[in-house]
Amino acid sequence: MKLEEMQAVWSEMGDQLEKQKKLTDKMISMMIQEKYRNKLNKIAYPEILGAIICITAAVMILLNFNMLDNWYTQVSGIISILVLLLFPILSLRSINRMSKVDIAGNNYKETLLEYAKGKKQFMKVMKLSYYLGFILMFVIMPVTSKLIKGKDIFAESISVWTYGIAIPLAISFFIIFSRWVYKSYQNNIDAAESLINELEEND
Repeated sequence: MKLEEMQAVWSEMGDQLEKQKKLTDKMISMMIQEKYRNKLNKIAYPEILGAIICITAAVMILLNFNMLDNWYTQVSGIISILVLLLFPILSLRSINRMSKVDIAGNNYKETLLEYAKGKKQFMKVMKLSYYLGFILMFVIMPVTSKLIKGKDIFAESISVWTYGIAIPLAISFFIIFSRWVYKSYQNNIDAAESLINELEEND
């Protein structure tokens, strides 16, 4: 075999190996993209369910708003509706931003930058949701009491059970549940981030 022919064969083999490497890298990126979305779905699905519950509750309050027959239950009703609608909008938008990270189409640095922006926004939303949830827990009480029982909790005599046990229990449950949700979401976010970091090895 002549030198020119050998060089042509080696060049062709080199091109084939380069194409194969690019194809392998693309397949790895697509697999990481799929795993990444699966991790985010563990956050998205509960949030979608929560969004449905929040929107349903907001609609129910709005449809029965005429039952709120004094200024403080009406104010509580308006605040409840706003918070219940704000929850899903902020949450689903931030999750959607993270899920749009194009792992297969971007390089490692671009992917990491895009992800970091989405993560920062999501963590802000989580923190805001915690405070809004705490506010909602109190403002929705007179609304639900009026809509379900037809009673004004501010006009009724409130028992020692309500002040001494029920409210502290509700606050404790809210704090424990919020921390559990935060920890669960954080674990999935960390797992998604570790998948992105795998790209550095292939970049």
